[in-house]
Amino acid sequence: MTEIRTPTPRRGTNLPRMGDFNLTVILDAIRRSSGGLSRVELAQIVGLSPQTISNISRRLLDQNLIVEAGKEGSGPGKPRTILRLNPAGMYAVGVHLDPAVTTFVVLDLVGSVVRHSRINTPGASDPDGIIATIAAEIKDLVAASGVDPDKIAGLGVAAPGPINLDEGTVVDPPLLLGWDRVPLRDALAEATGLSTLVDKDVTSAAVAETWAGGPSGSGSFVFMYMGTGIGCGIVLNDEVVRGTSGNAGEIGHIIVDPDGPPCDCGLRGCVKSSSIPQVLVAQAEAAGVLEVVRQPSGALDIQESFAKLCDEADAGNSKAGEIIDHSAVLVARAVAVVTNTLDVERVVFGGPFWTRLSRRYLDRVPQLLADNSAARQIHGIEVVGTGVGEDVGAIGAACLVLEHMLAPRAQRLLLEG
Repeated sequence: MTEIRTPTPRRGTNLPRMGDFNLTVILDAIRRSSGGLSRVELAQIVGLSPQTISNISRRLLDQNLIVEAGKEGSGPGKPRTILRLNPAGMYAVGVHLDPAVTTFVVLDLVGSVVRHSRINTPGASDPDGIIATIAAEIKDLVAASGVDPDKIAGLGVAAPGPINLDEGTVVDPPLLLGWDRVPLRDALAEATGLSTLVDKDVTSAAVAETWAGGPSGSGSFVFMYMGTGIGCGIVLNDEVVRGTSGNAGEIGHIIVDPDGPPCDCGLRGCVKSSSIPQVLVAQAEAAGVLEVVRQPSGALDIQESFAKLCDEADAGNSKAGEIIDHSAVLVARAVAVVTNTLDVERVVFGGPFWTRLSRRYLDRVPQLLADNSAARQIHGIEVVGTGVGEDVGAIGAACLVLEHMLAPRAQRLLLEG
């Protein structure tokens, strides 16, 4: 007999929590306005009373999270004071752990990079060594930034999936050998003294787009992350979707070429076995476009070989161009599956390998996606490159901290169990 499970009841809210939620709603409205907002405009946008707006604005001013940035208004009546985010009100550190290169940023409250650094990821099979190197680089970066350490709200880390979001562990990701259930969050928190969050690199990239991407980071979109692997971050109605375990966006086993090469999942022609840079490099070697690397040392070799493949394509090598163009067709098929499932308005491409692919992909993917869109007679799907830039993973990692502390989320309204 099938067991009938009683749904878990929703918990109520209370006034203090409602106040915290309203504060984040107001802060988010100010953040999303490029020119700032007056208290009157805030009341119109968020639907709160003028008195509530005034009280919360005072709290935000006292916390140095916003500033009064002059007055506007040329007609009759009192000019309105404009409220904007205070860039120096809060900072966050972000780290993007990639199998090839690890990137670091210090970010201010408006999402601008204050300081940046990048190192080759050392000894990918030595988690303890990499964690020690990351911690040392963070300390040097913060010192070089000149930021008051007391104003740093925390550390965010973007790592290849899969991850255990609750435990902050990395769970055996591709190309990071020896990283099975590594407690990355707790290890870095202990080593740096910073409150630490860990999330998937593709999810972090989506968070970055919502915080610092401008128009491309609003509404409902998927962020197609083009790195050592290919994945997608999901944003629906301005909220990042993480899934039950924090691993939403794993698209590696979407079939894009039924007659393609076999995948380790037992199927053929998956994204993972037909479209990622490692596969494209192998195709280029087989076609004589690239010299065969007999003993590749890992992700850094793949990155370097992929750059050479793109150089050949840009220089007019027809075989190299065909490999890149065909990958655009396959990736577009995967994107179509995701966009048809989620019914989003936009696809944003980014990640460490995106710059080299952008021209050819933007020439081909929009039409391929339109041709395969189930809702094409109702709405189009915009296809753009990230508004954040090449360091979207690290910037997204820092934005994780800002999102956790300042973004309006329904969970803020719920009482603890």
